[in-house]
Amino acid sequence: MNSVLISIFQLIVLLFSVIIHEVSHGAMAYRLGDPTAKNAGRLSLNPLKHLDAFGSFLLPLMLFILRSPILFGWAKPVPFNPLNLKNPKRDGGLVGLAGPASNLSIAVIFGLFSKSLALAGFPFGPAPAIFFDIIVLINIMLAVFNLIPVPPLDGSKILFAFLPQSAGKYQLALERYGIFILLFFIFFGLRFISPIIYGLYKILGSGLL
Repeated sequence: MNSVLISIFQLIVLLFSVIIHEVSHGAMAYRLGDPTAKNAGRLSLNPLKHLDAFGSFLLPLMLFILRSPILFGWAKPVPFNPLNLKNPKRDGGLVGLAGPASNLSIAVIFGLFSKSLALAGFPFGPAPAIFFDIIVLINIMLAVFNLIPVPPLDGSKILFAFLPQSAGKYQLALERYGIFILLFFIFFGLRFISPIIYGLYKILGSGLL
């Protein structure tokens, strides 16, 4: 298949997947009583409302040029006010969980399409299954990466939602240095999560990638 076409498709899938990820945060917050994202117009799938210069363009491009085994990025975080939530600690964790859950849901749905084509012997050739598998793999990457418990990633919000209130001081310390830890991990630690990502892909996808 044309490698340029596949690369363009990967970037398009990544952009819309991170947008769905962020909208899911806002939708969960709205369901739990916080209208901040809705009032800011961020429950829309319009890319212009969500794209981030570094996370949506520069980082994916850098990873692509460096031939990283993992392609990911992010959109502008959807705003939410935990004070509007009925149970700020617990509900904040649910808001954090909504993003990775949306990516896993996408991976499962398109994985079913891909596996169905594989079981049928690829009646339309391998191309449709490859495109479905790209959607599966990118969304698994986004889900697993965002579950890393380092601020500002969702994993940290989920983790501290279940820890006692006294752990808040550690959360503040992590938030102060989280971006530096995250950048270090992006460039030097991705190989540690690659086995998890590709293990899930083997379960959900057709195995053509």
